[in-house]
Amino acid sequence: MTEPRFFPPPQPLDLQALVALTGARRARGPEDASITGVAPIGWAGPSDAASLSGSEDAEAVGCSLAGVVFASAEFEELAPEGAVALITPEPAKALAQVAAALFPSALRPQPVFGEGVAPGAVIHPEAKLENDVTVDPGAVVGPRAEIGCGAVICANAVIGADVRLGRGSVVGPGATIVHALIGDRVIIRQGARIGQDGVALASGSGGHAQVPQTGRAIVQDDVQIGANATVDRGADRDTVIGEGAKIDNLVRIGHNVTVGRHCVVLARSQVPPGATLDDFEVVGNLEAAT
Repeated sequence: MTEPRFFPPPQPLDLQALVALTGARRARGPEDASITGVAPIGWAGPSDAASLSGSEDAEAVGCSLAGVVFASAEFEELAPEGAVALITPEPAKALAQVAAALFPSALRPQPVFGEGVAPGAVIHPEAKLENDVTVDPGAVVGPRAEIGCGAVICANAVIGADVRLGRGSVVGPGATIVHALIGDRVIIRQGARIGQDGVALASGSGGHAQVPQTGRAIVQDDVQIGANATVDRGADRDTVIGEGAKIDNLVRIGHNVTVGRHCVVLARSQVPPGATLDDFEVVGNLEAAT
């Protein structure tokens, strides 16, 4: 695979660790295999793991040098000769679990100054920070904000007054959060905007009057919000992003929206004001249905 120069060198995972991590069953291949990377099956080398779904190019599979291949039982026989074949009903998910174990820092924005509150961070004296919080230079934490244990606030991010940021959550560089309650283990990537007001107008013959938006943005546990995505706060009720939802880059979530648990909203999509997405719904890259 391409050299992962921006991430710490991974510790090797042996076959026992791979089975314990993924629940896969070893079908064949050497018992002493270990891997330090993941790659597409046509690019993988002896120290890499790959997955096999049956849709790959036959030539690429046939000449693959992958050390470990995750495959479903249906495609077990297609695994390259010499590779360890690990059988699982969800090969792609197993490979993702392995990649996360090898490169955990690739899963979320990282502070550039290491752990702790760096010089140049601005923390209001009325803000409350639990233990092991990291705040990079240029970041601002406003009055009465509460930051949970293990949270990370990267450079130039702004946490507004009275915001709650849950334990283990990460706010990427340049992101802003206002009028919002953020759960635990939430990942908010670079440049995202959470809790600002959207455009709510009362129109009449004399023009358009801005309607004050007094709701909140509620982001539940284990949500991910992509770079430069926007989540408007509610107008007369809350905007809610449900547990485990994944919001891609450049998504716009309008005011009074409810995004269900474990929904996926793909890049450049718009969820219009007042819309509701059911649990596990997937929205494409145009305007979401109301």
